[in-house]
Amino acid sequence: MSWSWSYAWSCLPNLLRGMLITAEVTALGSVIALVAGLFWAILVLSGVPGVAHLARLIVDFVRGTPLVVQVFFFYYALPSIGISGGPFVIGVFSLGLYGSAYMAEVYRAGIVNLPRGQWEAAKVLRLPPVWQWIDVVIPQVFRAVLPALGNNIVVMLKYTPVLSTITVTELLTAGLDLGAESYRYLEPLTLAGVAFIVITIPCVLALRVLERRLARGAA
Repeated sequence: MSWSWSYAWSCLPNLLRGMLITAEVTALGSVIALVAGLFWAILVLSGVPGVAHLARLIVDFVRGTPLVVQVFFFYYALPSIGISGGPFVIGVFSLGLYGSAYMAEVYRAGIVNLPRGQWEAAKVLRLPPVWQWIDVVIPQVFRAVLPALGNNIVVMLKYTPVLSTITVTELLTAGLDLGAESYRYLEPLTLAGVAFIVITIPCVLALRVLERRLARGAA
């Protein structure tokens, strides 16, 4: 089977729609993962009896179970107790929760490795505990762990095809659907692979620019 440019061009509209869904799921899931990951990390390091252990248990459980199992649980099991959502919402939430467990470990390492002098400086300034985190800890930790956070976002992008199992028509599913209709998989799947790279490269470049800006701001 040879490559057909005319068929490849005809695939683009459907692939672009799938590409948009993939980008949306990744972006929204990443926001959830970044915020929830920081929340889990703070709870794990809080030292509050029970709370820290529960947060640690949640993080370990989410990291220890496959994403597809979590997606199936949220999509098929939760409606039985009255909690339901569409495939897109469930997909975003599942991806965000899964990513948050890995983000939590990145944040935790950054917080633990923050120089002790920074904590002491915050106390000398008599900042309330909440503002110690907001003004001193989080900005420095975020700057230090940004490359690792960015890597996790790229990994989340690569996990989006799992959402096809609950009928989210993301990029790979769009390619497979086109192949099933025409019995030609070469063009749609090749273009789908290229599209993943097209999404990834701007993300990586944006993270590098942000990293340089944060480094200049800290200098």
